[in-house]
Order: sequence, then C-alpha cells, then structure tokens
Amino acid sequence: MRKEDVDIELSGLAFDFFYWFSRFEFALKENNYLKSHKPGAKAEPGWDEFVKAWGTKYTPSIDTSVLLTSPPERQIVLSNKTPGWEPVELADCQTELEKVVRLVKTVRNNLFHGGKHGALGWDNQQRARLLLTASKQVLDQLAKLASIEADYTRYY
Repeated sequence: MRKEDVDIELSGLAFDFFYWFSRFEFALKENNYLKSHKPGAKAEPGWDEFVKAWGTKYTPSIDTSVLLTSPPERQIVLSNKTPGWEPVELADCQTELEKVVRLVKTVRNNLFHGGKHGALGWDNQQRARLLLTASKQVLDQLAKLASIEADYTRYY
C-alpha cells in the first residue's frame, strides 16, 4: 500500500502501536527485565525474563483471543530465495503469555520490517486495524499485570 492510501485512522493506530510498544520496552528495562544483566552489555528489554516471571499469572483476554484466532504471519525466505510468509510457530510456547508476546512482537516486526502487501498483509486495512488494536490492548494489559504502568504511561 502506498502512503497516500493509508487513511488517517490506520496511520494513527500504527503510530499508537509503535509508541506504546516502545514505551513497554522502556518499562521492561526500567523494571530490570533485561536480556542480559552482565555489566557492559547492551540494555535490551528482557521479554523472555518478563514471560518467565508472569507466565503463570497471565489471564488471556478477548484481545489475546483476537491475536490467536487471526495471528500475524512471519516473513521467511522461500526455497526460491524470495520472501514469503508462514504461520508463527506457537507449539513450543509454554504459556499463553509466551504465545501472545510472540504474536505482539511479530505484529511489530511485520509493521516495521516486513512486507506490506497481500491479503494477510498491510494492504488489508481491516486486518491491520484488528492486529494493531488488539496488540496495543495486550500491551496495556501486560503493563497492568506486572505493575509497570507508571513507567509505561509516564504517569508517576
């Protein structure tokens, strides 16, 4: 989809999702959920640490159901060396939280890096709205679950 074909509502949803995704990653780091705790390591958000800490305490929501029933796909390299798509693997996930985090991160990756065309891609504005809205709501719920809302929302 060309930029001029993106309506204001979808543009706003994409901005909101990026904003809240980045705020959530900031909140993870601020609350010591880090990819590495080694002195001198890059300060990267520790999604795996977060999932491990909260996986058994997470209660799936309607927004979780939306992501699980209409999941984003991930971009891969096909045998002919061209980009293609496949379902996100969830069978190895130990908890519902791990599944939903993987899907929210896939929405982010697809929006930022992935292809934006085809029936399941960005060209389907209704699907894009669905994924962006559900993912943003899940981020809100995760911040509340872990009591990191102050850093997430910047209201102290």
